[in-house]
Amino acid sequence: MPARPGGVFGLKKSLKYREILADARRVVVKIGSRVLVQKTGRPELRRMRSLAGDLARMQRRGYEVVVVTSAAIGAGMEALGMRERPARLPELQMAAAVGQSRLMARYDRLFSALGCTVGQVLLTHADFHHKIRLTNARRTMETLIRHRVIPIINENDVVADEEIRADLALGDNDLLASLVVKLIRADLLILLTTADGVREPAGNGRTRRMRYIESVSKKLYRHVTAQAPGLSRGGMATKLKAADSVSKAGCSAVIADGRRAGVLDRIMKGEDVGTLVLASGI
Repeated sequence: MPARPGGVFGLKKSLKYREILADARRVVVKIGSRVLVQKTGRPELRRMRSLAGDLARMQRRGYEVVVVTSAAIGAGMEALGMRERPARLPELQMAAAVGQSRLMARYDRLFSALGCTVGQVLLTHADFHHKIRLTNARRTMETLIRHRVIPIINENDVVADEEIRADLALGDNDLLASLVVKLIRADLLILLTTADGVREPAGNGRTRRMRYIESVSKKLYRHVTAQAPGLSRGGMATKLKAADSVSKAGCSAVIADGRRAGVLDRIMKGEDVGTLVLASGI
């Protein structure tokens, strides 16, 4: 009988699987809105500082780090005094326009204090269907990485149309991160959220964290929330879709709680943190 991902034997197998993370060199880290900002859009500066420290240490240790960030709309909401995420596209784009520069300025200050240089890259899903724009995006990111600049990627919500709408799966930065992974041929995708990983039923109405997933099945989607509340555009379902997508491309993924101090350090050390989604063929 195979070991259960959440059981005692599952821990041993999880730690064994996580040994492959030691071979990762190029890592895409996606940070969700609810990790970075409060419901009002006010930034969680202490958490942002902690994550920047983790990312800076990763770069010093020789990892090539790429960040896909959410929270531009949240930052714009704070600046504009909005109490709730707008429902209409023009107001969403206005919030993104106001918030993107503020979000990037915070990243720049945090990383500069750590001796790191960052560069902003704005993409839309349409860019991945346009050969010339896609080639230019890949070339730019490869050049940034080669010069030890950390790319900070976000969806270009100001010009996006249907992609920005909350009811479309393609409008979520989890899936944008999976496209970036394949674009730059990354070795690992880390999806930071407010959950400690993918959870499965454990009886009596309880759930338990799945330490690893060998393959994403249709059954898994019945146990997760398709839409997250508040500022987030995606829920665990989009994270599973993103992880499944990169898995089929030969890249492992980890879904973990970005609010935990030192979470990136622990993941890269191979500790039993979050849910590891294995690359196909492992």
